[in-house]
Amino acid sequence: MLANLTGWHFVIILFIVLLLFGAPKLPGLAKSVGESMKIFKKEVREVSSDSDAASTAAPADATPAPASASAAGPAPAAEATAPRNDTA
Repeated sequence: MLANLTGWHFVIILFIVLLLFGAPKLPGLAKSVGESMKIFKKEVREVSSDSDAASTAAPADATPAPASASAAGPAPAAEATAPRNDTA
């Protein structure tokens, strides 16, 4: 559909936009469209980098290594070195 558009079509579309929005409103319209595109591109980059990081962090065919410490039993709890004063 867009392949059939020629230069004259774009001139006519630009003229119609100029008539609808007026010359004073066009810079504000262009600025808001530019900011929207910048935000959209930033979000797309974040999503693609998040998905890339997730795919490289945990490969699907990797198996976890066996934990040798878990077979020996739980680790003893650390005791406090300072004496307690429970006279309150």
